[in-house]
Amino acid sequence: MREPERPVTIGFPRMHNEPSERRDFLPPLIGLLAATGAEVFVETGIGSGMGYTDADYSTVSPNVHVTDEEECYRQDIVVVLRAPEGHYELLRPGAVLVSMLHFTTRPARVAMLRELGVDAVSLDLIANDEGRRLVENLRSVAWNGISSAFAAMDRTWPNLRNPHRSTVKVTILGAGRVGLHAVEFATKYGDDARNETLTRAGLPGVEVVTVGRNLTGDSGYLRGRLEITDVLVDATARRDPSSPIVPNAWIALLPDHAVICDLAVDPYLLDAEPRIVRAIEGIPQGNLDQWEFAPGDPAWDTLPPGIPTDERRTVVSCYSWPGVRPEPCMHVYGSQLAPLLETLARAGGVADIRPDGSYFERAIARGSLRWRQERPGV
Repeated sequence: MREPERPVTIGFPRMHNEPSERRDFLPPLIGLLAATGAEVFVETGIGSGMGYTDADYSTVSPNVHVTDEEECYRQDIVVVLRAPEGHYELLRPGAVLVSMLHFTTRPARVAMLRELGVDAVSLDLIANDEGRRLVENLRSVAWNGISSAFAAMDRTWPNLRNPHRSTVKVTILGAGRVGLHAVEFATKYGDDARNETLTRAGLPGVEVVTVGRNLTGDSGYLRGRLEITDVLVDATARRDPSSPIVPNAWIALLPDHAVICDLAVDPYLLDAEPRIVRAIEGIPQGNLDQWEFAPGDPAWDTLPPGIPTDERRTVVSCYSWPGVRPEPCMHVYGSQLAPLLETLARAGGVADIRPDGSYFERAIARGSLRWRQERPGV
């Protein structure tokens, strides 16, 4: 890997999403990158949602500059956690965008980035040699989602605290890492405090059944399981996102008090080829401003035309589940990203990242749009 001819510049614009999105990258990560010799530009107000000031960033190094949003987007490498919809045109051709870009389910985004000439790296695709993601907070996805599901049930189903009820039955669709974390939290009613309270009261516990691909396609089994499910969890990573696993009509099989917990948070992209729909059909998608939806919530009526929504239950869904607890989330992402961004900064961008290079070069290459374009079968 050659050293860049001039110091590489790195921009950290803020995420201008829903008001409750308070996450920003923290000063330790900014300082580490400045220590590589990079010139780092951060948008004024960075970290303010978590109680940080501009001075908390500018004092970590003379190589850190507090500036405006547009200048942050003009740098060689631009890092922003969530995909910066509506801001891609601020990037210059040849710049590197590092973000949660979800190439596999956002074909229009991929086409736009290629048209703009942006060397994009999708954080969700950066993986080690065994295919395990290196930038993820899947435990927080499960923790926050399952905790929200049980909090909703605790408010809407008085029988949850009835000592004469049967066990609470949770069905988790998907046996990947999100699903495995979901099992952990589901057995504890979503969090330790609720688990301690209900266990101390002598209430029956929680039965958790995980349903993998070999059963999600068995309609007879799945319909029967839905009939006894109190909490239905979508933790799937589908090979074919063009058709639902649970059609909207099957939601009617769930008990009236059931809660649907959406951890996958797939989009509806009906114009894509093939189209992309949600695994549990007809449920709304939430964000950090609102992640709980009662059956009568207006959000159900804003889904794309043609998506059936007749059958409804309480739903918890959040596009950014880790952001429910913002600062712990960003400590996790910062520690995971530090060696990857340091590698990218020392290389001066994606062009000199080698798919057969060092451990972190190989990982970055797997998430790089350039590398995927050169090897489309990967």
